[in-house]
Amino acid sequence: MASRYWMVSLPVQNSASSLWNNLQDQISKHSFDTPLYRFNIPNLRVGTLDSLLALSDDLLKSNTFIEGVSHKIRRQIEELERVSGSESNALTVDGQPIDSYLTRFVWDEAKYPTMSPLREIVNGIHHQVAKIEDDLKVRVAEYNTVRGQLNAINRKQSGSLAVRDLSNLVKPEDIITSEHLVTLLVIVPKYSQKDWLSSYETLTSYVVPRSSKKLYEDNEYALYTVTLFGRVADNFRVSAREKGFQIRDFEYSPEAQESRKQELDKLIQDQDNLRSSLLQWCYTSYGEVFSSWMHFCAVRVFAESILRYGLPPSFLACVLAPSVKGEKKVRSILEGLCDSANSTYWKTEDEGGAMAGLGGDADAHPYVSFTINIA
Repeated sequence: MASRYWMVSLPVQNSASSLWNNLQDQISKHSFDTPLYRFNIPNLRVGTLDSLLALSDDLLKSNTFIEGVSHKIRRQIEELERVSGSESNALTVDGQPIDSYLTRFVWDEAKYPTMSPLREIVNGIHHQVAKIEDDLKVRVAEYNTVRGQLNAINRKQSGSLAVRDLSNLVKPEDIITSEHLVTLLVIVPKYSQKDWLSSYETLTSYVVPRSSKKLYEDNEYALYTVTLFGRVADNFRVSAREKGFQIRDFEYSPEAQESRKQELDKLIQDQDNLRSSLLQWCYTSYGEVFSSWMHFCAVRVFAESILRYGLPPSFLACVLAPSVKGEKKVRSILEGLCDSANSTYWKTEDEGGAMAGLGGDADAHPYVSFTINIA
């Protein structure tokens, strides 16, 4: 599947079928590796020239918005698939691959009646896509909130001993609590462990000899216990801090630990459910946005072709996917199928064309042409 397509329309001099046959023949002879498809646009309601000119001013801005929303949803899909480790699914519109939908486009008369004014169709598409974008923001925010809560808990459980939750590192038998004795948890810098072991019994009086036990060690710190009389605990904290040892407040509670575990399990389940529902919503919404975008492109080709070639509507719309190296040749073929005087008028400034530089369009052509980036 190509990630970039050209949507073009050529002025019809005699018949659309003969021009189509001529284009197919030229492409097959001179750029045979360029996929070429007819893009069928129904007879839309033209309206007045003033309404077309006013609409034309808004088409580029609206196209940028709709294209941006489609890419935003696509990136969200790729991120969700990566995080969940699932295989990438082909993006579709009503079960049809998006490249097939584009290259075999059929106007949806039920959704976009052709007798509706062009402005009404464009505004309807813009409104629908804007609503989908708003829904995306709400759903992503909800998912990210749960994801952030889960990441915060994981950081507490896997971060440095100086800040992490200690409940899953301490067992009931590690803690001694009685009328007179208490057990403190001490964070010792990794390279100060010898100093700790040689000095903790003398940091204050009434420390139980040989009571310190190492429970855990990470890259920076080691977690030790020490048992002492409760009445000297405050003195011990002060002396320990002066030597660079941190006392962590901790109260062993099986109930609190079970509650934290249940909270974690629920957050994991909520995250999985939200991710799954968001991914399914993105698949569906991408199809809706892409379909709306292609109908918008059809209106854009129609409006710009009328403004370029005049009335009655007489143009051939098609979609091409040239390779980068084949672009220049394909441009030459398309230009050759346009009226020669008209072609000269639209040449770039270096080639002496009268329309060169107008509106800042550095990519002017004697035919309607714009690029669709679908990836």
